[in-house]
Amino acid sequence: MKLKKGDNVIIIAGKDKGKKGKILNVFPRLCRVVVDGANISKIHEKGRAKGASGQIVERAMPLHASNIMVIDPKNNERTRVGIKEIAGKNVRIAKKSGSEIK
Repeated sequence: MKLKKGDNVIIIAGKDKGKKGKILNVFPRLCRVVVDGANISKIHEKGRAKGASGQIVERAMPLHASNIMVIDPKNNERTRVGIKEIAGKNVRIAKKSGSEIK
């Protein structure tokens, strides 16, 4: 999986298609990622303290990695990610512009 925490991405499929955000969590075994501000669900939380009432909290849920693409840092368009060896290190690059993704 070529996606990392902190990448700027765009959602290309689903109810939030077209939204942009930053990756908060990556689950490589499940092939899923959590994007900030996308796929929001309402979660009912139980009150933890004695006598405290529960509440409804909005939380970003995981999306499948195939439904998002990385945003090219050079021209702000969606792009695929490639890996190139530069000075003995493997570096992620944007396929459209060839620039390095940090």
